[in-house]
Amino acid sequence: MVSTGKWAATTHPRLHKKPSMGSIGGHTATGDRRRRVLFFPLPYQGHINPMFQLAGLLHSRGFAVTVFHTDFNAPDKSRHPAYDFVPVPVVSDCLPPEGSSDAFQVTVQHILAVNRACEAPFRERLAALLSSSESEQQAQQEDDDVACLVADAHLLTLLDVARGLGVPTLVLRTGSAAGLRMFAAFPVLSDKGYQPAQESQLEAPVRELPPYRVRDLPSTTVAYHGVISEVISRIVTAVTTSSGVILNTMDALESGELASLRRDLGVPVFDIGPLHKLSPAASSTSSLLLQDRGCLEWLDAQAPASVLYVSFGSLASMSAAELVETAWGIANSGHPFLWVLRPGLVRGTPPSSSSSEAPAPVLPALPDGFDAATRGRGVVVRWAPQEEVLEHPAVGAFWTHCGWNSTLESVCAGVPIMARPCFGDQMGNARYVEDVWRTGLTLVDGEEIVRGKVEAAVAAVMGPGESGDGLRRRARELKSSAAECMAEDGSSWTSVDKLVEHILTL
Repeated sequence: MVSTGKWAATTHPRLHKKPSMGSIGGHTATGDRRRRVLFFPLPYQGHINPMFQLAGLLHSRGFAVTVFHTDFNAPDKSRHPAYDFVPVPVVSDCLPPEGSSDAFQVTVQHILAVNRACEAPFRERLAALLSSSESEQQAQQEDDDVACLVADAHLLTLLDVARGLGVPTLVLRTGSAAGLRMFAAFPVLSDKGYQPAQESQLEAPVRELPPYRVRDLPSTTVAYHGVISEVISRIVTAVTTSSGVILNTMDALESGELASLRRDLGVPVFDIGPLHKLSPAASSTSSLLLQDRGCLEWLDAQAPASVLYVSFGSLASMSAAELVETAWGIANSGHPFLWVLRPGLVRGTPPSSSSSEAPAPVLPALPDGFDAATRGRGVVVRWAPQEEVLEHPAVGAFWTHCGWNSTLESVCAGVPIMARPCFGDQMGNARYVEDVWRTGLTLVDGEEIVRGKVEAAVAAVMGPGESGDGLRRRARELKSSAAECMAEDGSSWTSVDKLVEHILTL
């Protein structure tokens, strides 16, 4: 028997009441039966955050929430007292090795390993949960039943398990609509010779999929092509065999891409982003790392739009030589800065740990003289409350790896971007930032970071003149368009209403 907490109506009261702020239009999970939605995030920070934001959004609409999770990067249950949790143990040999020199390859292999390791225990835990739910309903006339499983698009095996046990499935794709469209086209692009890529063709346009260039596709070498093709194929299969796909995006950013997916995928598409704005669940409650909130006080003392915020996310990495060049590029720019320098940022060093019992990994060492050169105008932290940082009026630009969460957060804050994409869909995100939305520039693309390029990029993004003024103006305009999607009658809230209605029919 699986212990998932109390499901009694005293824990989750019936929702025949005035809608909360999250219940725009009054659409809730009310009716003859109360519905429970199951969630299973991929155990990485960039996937956990949007999944918990989605859970918070649906919980605010009246659904009960149960979260399945691995013991690797397990969520802190105490931060989510209204949810039930079901641990799915995985064997230790499927965990990613510490200190790997290739975060991309390790992550891809780990995704496949998680699917294999979780299949049997997830089937057991889900079957026990369904049996327990049925027994309690028969004995106590409970009206709390399972509506569906929402799982990360990377967890195809677990989606198959759920459907095999009679549970409808929805897929959360935590990247962009453009990225999913590219994944769906990947076999055709490979057949046409775009992949594996030749070095001489990296700047060539992908004519079937503008605005992508060959270097923006996630596989550019023969060594990676096979495993990347497998992972992409599994994502597309997960989407097309489920009862719908949920995308953390909005019409203001990707109207054409969303129209293409609705035409080609054959399943309902729900663009309900940006989740970090629409959901009542704060990202801090699902953060695996302790956020240094003291940096907000430091920002309070800085001039408007004067600070360069630097963060490369939870997985992207760089060489030790690049860290030195990054540091001196920041120092020589002359601008105030807030730099997230997390453990594991430098390849080959131990990553951050989410365990409170594990010793804190040592931060990467900054070059001699950096502290003296930047004293009084910079702050370095292990991890920051990024959404609040980007919304702070002192922040003038964001140097980022261009993961989709970071890209969305920057768009919603109206902050221009310096993009340093590393792997996966980050190159495509950077392409949209620079060439489509024109709210930023790409600092390095397939090249090593050098301090001179950093200084020039900071000057272009943050300085006065046509370049910086244009980026800031377009960033503000895109922020305004995003706000329209989030309005009560905007496209994102309309899509949330449609998602709620869809779940109630499953």
